[in-house]
Amino acid sequence: MRAVEDALGIKVPTNARIIRNIIDAIQFVQDHVVHFYHLHALDWVDIVNALDADPEATAQLAQSVSDWHNSSATYFKGVQDRVKKFVASGQLGIFANAYWGHPAYKLPAEANLMAVAHYLEALDWQREVIKAHAILGAKNPHLQTYLVGGMSIPVDPNSQAAINADKIAQLKQLFAKAREFVEKVYLPDVLAVAPFYLDWASLGEGLGNFMSYGDIPLVDDYDVNSPTDMFFPRGIILDRDLSQIHPLDPEKINEYVTHSWYSYEDESKGLHPSVGETKANYTGPQPPYDMLETDKKYTWLKAPRYDDKAMEVGPLARMLIGYVSGNERVKYWVDAVLTKLDVPATVLFSTLGRVAARCVETLVLAEKLDDWTNDLAANIATGDLAIHEQAHWDPSTWPAECMGWGWTEAPRGALGHWIHIKDGKIENYQAIVPSTWNGSPRDAKGLPGAYEAALIGTPVADPEQPVEILRTVHSFDPCMACAVHVLDANGKEITKVIVMD
Repeated sequence: MRAVEDALGIKVPTNARIIRNIIDAIQFVQDHVVHFYHLHALDWVDIVNALDADPEATAQLAQSVSDWHNSSATYFKGVQDRVKKFVASGQLGIFANAYWGHPAYKLPAEANLMAVAHYLEALDWQREVIKAHAILGAKNPHLQTYLVGGMSIPVDPNSQAAINADKIAQLKQLFAKAREFVEKVYLPDVLAVAPFYLDWASLGEGLGNFMSYGDIPLVDDYDVNSPTDMFFPRGIILDRDLSQIHPLDPEKINEYVTHSWYSYEDESKGLHPSVGETKANYTGPQPPYDMLETDKKYTWLKAPRYDDKAMEVGPLARMLIGYVSGNERVKYWVDAVLTKLDVPATVLFSTLGRVAARCVETLVLAEKLDDWTNDLAANIATGDLAIHEQAHWDPSTWPAECMGWGWTEAPRGALGHWIHIKDGKIENYQAIVPSTWNGSPRDAKGLPGAYEAALIGTPVADPEQPVEILRTVHSFDPCMACAVHVLDANGKEITKVIVMD
């Protein structure tokens, strides 16, 4: 939407701005909780070891870190019995593909049982809170109500088919449920698990360069470069220097294909996405798929660079930039987590730091959802029911040629779309998604992307079960819908994971 709106000079109404912010924020909250419990927790939590836990001791542990209602010995005994049935059947179901018993697991049995219980609770919780997307976006995922110039969902306090007082009340109930789980389950679990893995506060550091496009505009006539106008400020941090935020110039973004299965006329140079090309040129292994030659082309990802520097994007980048920019709640929660763990701020540059930053981001957004819902209700109460701008819907009013950049912050990080419109049609369209920034191959100068840089120096106890590698890669929340191969230095395939969309 923003790419076209930027190209055509469209400003969205207040109601649309707030609704978009609410949709984004609850998506972040749900997505981050799902990532922690269902995509990342099992890198740290040994499900099978939970069978050795004492439910009474587990209840004492849970009650010592939170007043969450599901914390009785009876409750944890019930969860343990459910897991026992999985194990006894020989079919672990959703818990099947993991490295149970791996020496890298360090949690006591009681902490494992508590985490398993919350894993299961989070499945039900996330299904409920994301109903907000059904109210505001018709469905989840892939919402249907986004529209160039605003939103298509009507706003009318007198209509049952529109956003009205009843729907506002329903949203507030869902957001209260979301915040309670984040504060009483997610945060306490992170703080309970982290002390057993403080060695990961010095592993997975990576690039030290962080970037955020900024997002969630707090006013209509916002300046994207103003940290007070944007909930997520825009900016760059270089070389782990937290003393300053560098301004972001989108013209300094280029993409290289030196090691990618695409072709440019001159592959020693990068192309700005506004004039980018996506011409497939697969030169990789043929069946039976021998070892990739990483000195040549070896991936379908391009290598985006900012001012010829590789960047890390995502929750850690946003929270670091928010912290340095002076966001009050970001500073409060970052300092609170560091104090609780009794660790210096330098631990943020690590695998564990990404886990903590994602939790902090979830907290600050969960806090704001109710406020932004109140802002929506207050704006409607003034009689402002506008939800979209229609003046630019007629292509005959468009300029003969125009270009636009659509920027946003997705849960995984900076997301950009570039569009070139000519004679009322799309002439060129390019996108750089967060996992392209983080998972990029080496560029023309041989500089690695964030994943690769973060893995350097990671100790691996058992190459057949590389849970240590998973911990760091998963800390970025990758979205890599393809076949992933793990090979040793001699080209022997260790394991293969097929990710299906």
